[in-house]
Amino acid sequence: MREPLPPKPDQTGPETVGPTGQPTGADRAWVAQSGAYLTTAQGARLYDTDHSLKAGARGPVLLQDHHPREKITHFDHERIPERVVHARGAAAHGVFRGYGTAAGVCRAAFLGKDVETPVFVRFSTVLGSRGSADAVRDTRGFATKFYTSEGTFDLVGNNIPVFFIQDAVKFPDVIHAGKPHPDREIPQAQSAHDTFWDFVTLHTEATHHTLWNMSDRGVPRSYRMMEGFGVHTFRLVDAEGGTTLAKFHWKPRLGVHSLVWEEAQIVNGVDPDFHRRDLADAIEAGAYPQWELGIQTFPDIPEQTFEGIDLLDPTNIVPEELAPVQPVGLLTLDANPSNFFAETEQVAFHPGHLVPGIDITDDPLLGGRLFSYLDTQITRLGGPNFAQLPINRPHAPVNDMFRDGMHQTAVHRGVAPYRPNSLDGGCPFLAGADTGAYVETPVRVPAAAKVREAPETFADHFSQPRRFWLSMSPVEREHIVGAYTFELGKCYEQAIKERGLRVLANIDPELCRRVAEGLGLPAPEPTVPLADVTPSPALSQVGRTWPVQGRIVGIVTAPDGDLDGVRAVRRAALEAGLVPLVVAPVGGVLDADGEPITVQRTFVTARSTEFDALLLAGVPGRGADANGSRDAKAGDAATAARGVDPRVLLMVSEAFRHAKAIAAWAGADGALQAAGVPLDAPGVAVAESGERALAEVLALLPAHRVWDRFPATL
Repeated sequence: MREPLPPKPDQTGPETVGPTGQPTGADRAWVAQSGAYLTTAQGARLYDTDHSLKAGARGPVLLQDHHPREKITHFDHERIPERVVHARGAAAHGVFRGYGTAAGVCRAAFLGKDVETPVFVRFSTVLGSRGSADAVRDTRGFATKFYTSEGTFDLVGNNIPVFFIQDAVKFPDVIHAGKPHPDREIPQAQSAHDTFWDFVTLHTEATHHTLWNMSDRGVPRSYRMMEGFGVHTFRLVDAEGGTTLAKFHWKPRLGVHSLVWEEAQIVNGVDPDFHRRDLADAIEAGAYPQWELGIQTFPDIPEQTFEGIDLLDPTNIVPEELAPVQPVGLLTLDANPSNFFAETEQVAFHPGHLVPGIDITDDPLLGGRLFSYLDTQITRLGGPNFAQLPINRPHAPVNDMFRDGMHQTAVHRGVAPYRPNSLDGGCPFLAGADTGAYVETPVRVPAAAKVREAPETFADHFSQPRRFWLSMSPVEREHIVGAYTFELGKCYEQAIKERGLRVLANIDPELCRRVAEGLGLPAPEPTVPLADVTPSPALSQVGRTWPVQGRIVGIVTAPDGDLDGVRAVRRAALEAGLVPLVVAPVGGVLDADGEPITVQRTFVTARSTEFDALLLAGVPGRGADANGSRDAKAGDAATAARGVDPRVLLMVSEAFRHAKAIAAWAGADGALQAAGVPLDAPGVAVAESGERALAEVLALLPAHRVWDRFPATL
């Protein structure tokens, strides 16, 4: 007999602090189940778990059998309510290291120079259920739990810096509109339907966020290549009590990249777990994702505006050209969860989890979130003690005087859970600002009548979307036109399509005209003057270069291919920080008599969408399983007659159509031509060796795609 196997090297559990935040000093394996023998929940060893206790082998099951009752009862209650929004998620552990550069505006200890803080980050989609696909067009959540020495700080944001609504009272409306129709519960995890577009075309403050969603930002390439934003304006407090307004930004070291729409549609069919698999595989491979945390800062003036932009309006951004993002620390995700339910599913975020130095503002959307998040955790996690779950436990001492309730795991001492008291010696004591207390900023509230209305500055719904549109490159504008055409084209109600076009006309007449052409409708005239705005180049994802670490390259070969070249390419790719995956007709190893090459993907399991670039080592012939009855991708008789496996040609043609780098050697130019790929096309290289082919790919990957391959008319 032996103990259970240890977790994989890339996996870790939560820090072993007690339910009141005290470090236990125990190994992280302490929170896992242990022991060589199967037991009941109370630790009694079992000799059988395959048969219920019966009155004879063919007799009735006896009510006295406690083990099946315990086992089945627990099974019946394994699931908890999924999140209403952000149900579909993936997460990882990591560490945040402060640069110390925020010291002039924020006293928070975790931002201090070289201070390292454990974190847990959860990425998610918004609309879909837990069982939905990853690569849908949607906003993504980017929620970070900092286990700081001063208490837990949660930065609960999105990959889009603005939101659909300005006031939290509209949150049920926008989510009800985006969710599946209540009569059929379709469509799942997407916005291409009548109720969503009915809402956002009537409630035009949603226009800016909707435009971001229709851009490439709506279909990220990877969680690792996704920006994050705190959305709201926060108030930072320095050591002397001075205040500054700020917006939080997460900037990925790998750059901000996206799928193209056809890729996303293919991915959702062949690998619905595309994003969560990509994140976990990258961490397991040692390609640790990193983001810099940055802040945009603004003077804390009574108007709470900057360059005419209302900082309390969550549908606004401040262009980085007006307020540069200043880096204040580095986030590295270096460990996968060891249990999805205990960590990813039970983690509970809340915008009200603040630490000294970070305070809220009067953003009306943020005000509602401060209520909503706490309320939903109590419902989902069975009571008010959700902070005692291992993944939620603070790493600072807790003495909150809260008592009892469902799932209370702390064993409190003392007889006086109230203040003031003398029976417990007056403990716990109140802290002052000089001893680390969280003290709200004494902001003066203006005398005003109680009203249900928004300030006049919240009424401009089109100038910011127009800035975003004008900031896009030609190819990104083409993608936006395609997204609006697809989404509005999926609506059944003609009035909704026409109303959508009227909204687009107020952003840009050319955008409206192109979408109207796709819908077969006339383009309306703008109903408001077009805003005179300055484009913000920082909003575009195209035109810059980024590190290639963690990029996935497919090396397509066969047993009779240039295997020495494949070995050389794998070594060079690993040295460059890439993740090379060998694709061959069947699994196992190639060249078992020499230095074996492990096959990670086969022609039947691989699809171009998994790879950022393709390298072909020779011309892979038709595989033995290339039977159209088994794999429809292999059913192209004309291709088979040319001696190339049809599935390889499908991979190549898709990669070419999606503007990915492609390189070939050892006679593989014939396979490119058979796939209809021009050898002189941008981003296509035929080289004399595998290493030279990889060099060509390495020169192209920093731009993410070969953008010149996409014709643009806008």
